Amino acid sequence: MRYFLELSYNGVPYHGWQRQPNAISVQEVIEKGLSTVLRTTIDIVGAGRTDTGVHAKQIMAHFDIEKDIDSEDLKYKLNSILPPEIAVRNVQEVAVNAHARFDAVSRSYEYHLTLAKNPFVLDKSYYFKKKLDIDSMNEAAKLLLNYTNFKCFSKSKTDVKTYNCTITEAYWKKYGDDLVFSISANRFLRNMVRAIVGTLIEIGEGKLAVGDLITIIKSEDRSRAGYSVPAHGLYLTNVQYPDNIYQLNGRKER
Repeated sequence: MRYFLELSYNGVPYHGWQRQPNAISVQEVIEKGLSTVLRTTIDIVGAGRTDTGVHAKQIMAHFDIEKDIDSEDLKYKLNSILPPEIAVRNVQEVAVNAHARFDAVSRSYEYHLTLAKNPFVLDKSYYFKKKLDIDSMNEAAKLLLNYTNFKCFSKSKTDVKTYNCTITEAYWKKYGDDLVFSISANRFLRNMVRAIVGTLIEIGEGKLAVGDLITIIKSEDRSRAGYSVPAHGLYLTNVQYPDNIYQLNGRKER
């Protein structure tokens, strides 16, 4: 049987999602917790691989186990032994061929900036001291929806078959002294969101014009785009799946 875990985590203490030989990762901690509670070795597959310091308000992962389990009981026990930076929000049985990564149809991220020095969001939001033209940043963000090849925002030497992504929304909102950039797409390249945000910030500063974004995208050259903003302001916020993955091969969803 296959189960989906819905998780949230503070990424600051971890070297990203993916298990690594010489550094602690979110995946490793969750696998150890599952293996302890279920008394068998459990491997999980996540919806994506967040980088060191990146947070997740919602991320999905799947695992397989031969026996039937009590989802609520597993959720309770996992939350009891996992560190405070990681929370299990839901455990749900899914179709046996459901895949947390490959079946995802949409992913959403937020990037948080604070324009005022605030010690209480030190590792949760990027403190930016300069004035920004939010209207220009939003005007440029809308242009992203007109393109699909985002090689210019991809980390160099990334092994991918295509740089094409379909962005469905991208916009900034201001909440007092805080700025939040929201973006959704069918898929994202490594470092893509942080590079987009850095480029939009340079537009907001007046270092780049709104139209320069088009030239940057068409260049397919990472060196033409803006800098990558710090990881601690980035949050994976939502992963969407088709409804049929919750159809349990003829059995009713519990």
